[in-house]
Amino acid sequence: MEKNKEASLQERDKNHIWHPLKQHQLHPNSLPIVKAKGCVLTDDKGNEYIDAIASWYTCMFGHCNDFITSRVSDQMKQLDQVMFSDFTHEPAVKLSEELIKILPDNQNKIFFSENGSTSVEVGIKMALQYHFNIGEKRDTFIAFENGFHGDTFGAMAVSGLSVYNGPFEDFLMDIKRIPTPDGNNTQAILEQLKEIVTNNKVAGFIYEPLVQGAAGMKIHDVIGLGEILKFCKENAILTIADEVMTGFGKTGKHFASDYIETKPDIICLSKALTAGLMPMAITSCTQNIYDAFLSNDISKGMFHCHTYCANPLACTAALASIELLQTAKIQGNIQEIIGSHKVFNERIKNHPKVKSTRQLGVIFALDLNTEMERYGSLRDKLLKFFMDHGVFLRPLGNTIYIQVPYVITKEQLEKVYKTIEEALEIV
Repeated sequence: MEKNKEASLQERDKNHIWHPLKQHQLHPNSLPIVKAKGCVLTDDKGNEYIDAIASWYTCMFGHCNDFITSRVSDQMKQLDQVMFSDFTHEPAVKLSEELIKILPDNQNKIFFSENGSTSVEVGIKMALQYHFNIGEKRDTFIAFENGFHGDTFGAMAVSGLSVYNGPFEDFLMDIKRIPTPDGNNTQAILEQLKEIVTNNKVAGFIYEPLVQGAAGMKIHDVIGLGEILKFCKENAILTIADEVMTGFGKTGKHFASDYIETKPDIICLSKALTAGLMPMAITSCTQNIYDAFLSNDISKGMFHCHTYCANPLACTAALASIELLQTAKIQGNIQEIIGSHKVFNERIKNHPKVKSTRQLGVIFALDLNTEMERYGSLRDKLLKFFMDHGVFLRPLGNTIYIQVPYVITKEQLEKVYKTIEEALEIV
């Protein structure tokens, strides 16, 4: 026992923990983080790191935000947890009301779950059961190439990145994949869709609106996506917008779907929903979809439930984050970050090591002028360089991306930019 107490946190971690997205044979060590505040992570040796990806796009109002934590602390003393299948409570009801105010105006019902993957899983089940309930059994989904929607089986099936799904592909649903629209291929995509619809009973189309996160922050054409959604509507194909990454201000609007005239039937939300403080997810839908589940036949109900869905503490965190999102201060910060990214883009876009750059809202990405594997040696070298220089950036293959918290200071953001510029010298 005494020996274990003397061991470092890093050494104790190795005894029993299996980390996600990690090949322990190649990378046995994990960095102990003991504190987080604002945009800064602090390790067990006192080293500080600017969290330039908001811990996977969750902590958009900074870590341990006092406004959010105080609200959750108060709620913790009143009601911590209650099962949601038979009960309701003020935080969940209030959250549904506040979300409906800012979601696209065709959304009217809120279904709670626990993480991004399960919000997608719920959306898929909604779409399949909707058609089943109205007597039109459909069994096919359409999804974009290179999309990513999560790690549960339904979410894996509609995802298109084999690095995540390889061992499981033989067990997944058959998905028809289409390219993302680039402004020149929309007509070809529509022709492909016509062929798919002719030969398959299509239940739904799932997509990351405008930005494919795990694929390397790839941005696609607004007009083309609108045409795809319009085609789906005309063919009674339910559309599912996976806004787990893009939601809550990251694209410059509350939701990426706000850029597109044709709105989705179903929207998946998580990550910044609770500002990274508590795990929770939501799948919203139209009244029409909800009505298809109303019946005297109990089997036509939505039989999907998580123990912690609509947890009062998570709902309270979400309410606080939505309140912050709509303040003049945060909206002003978002616009300042957008402007700073544009200035940085002018500095870096013609660098010989930079192949291309792109930006949507506070999301900025650059592709290195080199080919490298998603988890290759150069990627590891870059990650180490960033951490050694006090910046947490996590390259996706040959893509370096920034998605900073809305509360980042100008000095912190400039350090992120300069660290990237310095990193280009080692590529």
